[in-house]
Amino acid sequence: MKQRLMQSIFSAHKNGIIAAAALLSVSNISAQTFTDFQYKGNDKIYNDNPLKSDEFYSPILQGCYPDPSITKKGEDYYLVNSSFSMFPGVPIFTSKDLVNWKQVGHVLDRPSQLKVEKGGVSQGIYAPDIKYNKYNDTFYMITTQIAGGIGNMVVKTKDPAKGWSEVQKLNFDGIDPAIFFDDDGKAYIVHNDAPPKGTEQYQGHRVIKMWDYDLEKDQVVAGSDRIIVNGGVDLSQKPIWIEGPHLYKYKGKYYLMCAEGGTGGNHSEVIFMADSPKGPFVPAKNNPILTQRYFPKDRKEKVDWAGHADLVEGPNGQWYGVFLAIRPNEKGRVNHGRETFILPVDWSGTYPVFQNGLVPMKPKLKMPQGVQNQTGQNGFFPNGNFTYNDKLTDKNLDFRWIAMRGPRENFITATKTGVKVNPMETNIKALAPISSLFHRLQHEDFETSVTLDYKPKSEKELAGITLYQSETFNYVFGITKKDKDFYIVLERTEKGSSKLIASEKISLGKTIRFQAVGEKDNISFNYSVDGKNFKNLGGPVSGDILSTDVAGGFTGSLIGLYSTSSNDIVPN
Repeated sequence: MKQRLMQSIFSAHKNGIIAAAALLSVSNISAQTFTDFQYKGNDKIYNDNPLKSDEFYSPILQGCYPDPSITKKGEDYYLVNSSFSMFPGVPIFTSKDLVNWKQVGHVLDRPSQLKVEKGGVSQGIYAPDIKYNKYNDTFYMITTQIAGGIGNMVVKTKDPAKGWSEVQKLNFDGIDPAIFFDDDGKAYIVHNDAPPKGTEQYQGHRVIKMWDYDLEKDQVVAGSDRIIVNGGVDLSQKPIWIEGPHLYKYKGKYYLMCAEGGTGGNHSEVIFMADSPKGPFVPAKNNPILTQRYFPKDRKEKVDWAGHADLVEGPNGQWYGVFLAIRPNEKGRVNHGRETFILPVDWSGTYPVFQNGLVPMKPKLKMPQGVQNQTGQNGFFPNGNFTYNDKLTDKNLDFRWIAMRGPRENFITATKTGVKVNPMETNIKALAPISSLFHRLQHEDFETSVTLDYKPKSEKELAGITLYQSETFNYVFGITKKDKDFYIVLERTEKGSSKLIASEKISLGKTIRFQAVGEKDNISFNYSVDGKNFKNLGGPVSGDILSTDVAGGFTGSLIGLYSTSSNDIVPN
């Protein structure tokens, strides 16, 4: 405990120095203020499928909100998602009806909890699991932090909206841990791991392990580990990547649900049952209980990669499952990443089954009985085609605004006229904290714009917007200076190699408005110096580098309000 306390103090001191240095370094840099942000979605799937009064859309969280986990306390449901190197980490939402969701913050909101300063965009936080323990009235969030030497870890709280504890590092390897609290008060952890040394039979061969968990010490019990699933449902078929386990108790039996097949086209969810929490676990004969892998690739309104699920009992006794899936565009691109979907679950038989989880998924679901759809109203998160406007003048920015690899507070200043994004001496390609505020891309067809008050003083300064898939795949659209002239520039970075698409000398007034318009797989970058008439720069460009199938990794694309004092884009 003493060592952890000293580490926390050192980390806070160190990050304070870094933040102060960053602010000092920008004292001679031009100020830039972003205001009047607008994001608008216009996807065909929603235009073609308008909601009736008793319907709601799935996904319930659009854009990069993968690996959902869910729990409940009384009438309140809480849901968390993977966040990788985004900061703060692990967004957390609450609902009373599984339809209308409000974000209440992030679980990991301090540098002492989240060590992602040098991580790639797809490192950091993987597959969080949230569970409420009624025996000590405490919420637990357990996850794997692929950064900072942390590995598997747990934090806890009495109130998810009021902050979480410091990190407790857990003494086991592997990924995707989940915690389970039994009726007798005992606790267990299940997780993915490699098979014992010398027993791996094929690429992708993994096992599910279980440990006893000491609730007083918040640590696994040494020597209590055992393998409860080897390979998957049928080892003879060489199943790959058994992972994302969750343990449940229902009508006296224990159920282990896992993802199988890898988070791609073969992704699925499978279920096992046992009489004891330690097994032996018997797979259902009708596995998988959720997948989209069996259907024609060119099917209409395609949903794919479904899996990595978690179950919860709904307010009317109906069970539901949340899970990740994707909605590729007409070229098969996955630009807005893995999203959070929901389906009702039929548990009338021995094993649970996702209703309509084994047929091509539809965009609409029937509302739970007695629920009114308020998405996008009264503080509830929007879905479908929606418009989000933000003047960026509030002292406390909306929770949806995030940073990369470090706190946004290290580089932003709230003002009455907008938010200042104070440039760091890193640019968009750095494996380090960068000065960019990000909003998730949530539609295939979209329009986003923001006004910038800015005049760069040198060629090393740039501010504007970015469409960011990772540090090695992104677009930057901004304004910089060359000699005594101002230039608007558009740069494409693919596999870490950057290319200037276009540049244009402009007469800069007080402000400039940047706009990006996405249509299917093409993006147009436009600008206006009068706030009304827009001019395109560089023509439509391909959105290919914003897609997971091109860029790799596990995230969706982000829209950034970006500035830097280390610009390397040279106008023609």
